[in-house]
Amino acid sequence: MTSFGTKKFQRRKEDFICEQCHHSVIGNGYTNHCPKCLFSKHVDITPGDRLASCQGLMEPISVRQEGTGYILVHRCIKCGYQKRNKSSDEDNFETLLKLSRHLAQI
Repeated sequence: MTSFGTKKFQRRKEDFICEQCHHSVIGNGYTNHCPKCLFSKHVDITPGDRLASCQGLMEPISVRQEGTGYILVHRCIKCGYQKRNKSSDEDNFETLLKLSRHLAQI
């Protein structure tokens, strides 16, 4: 629960090394996953707060087109938490397609 006047989204411009593929990621304040492998990390309770104690890797488990963009669903490998995230123009389109094709075969 948030208190009155508390922001729901906290923009944080942070660079990081992806724990899945070790790609060096330059954050823009909205970056929430690796653009190369699409993995994320369970670090937030509310976007940008960095208060999640889990810290598990979040695997991209689905992707779907929504409007002119794509929505990724990540699931935490450690605790099972799921979160929807918008794809980014920086995301590797081939990786998005591979994930989409893999899901179509299931």
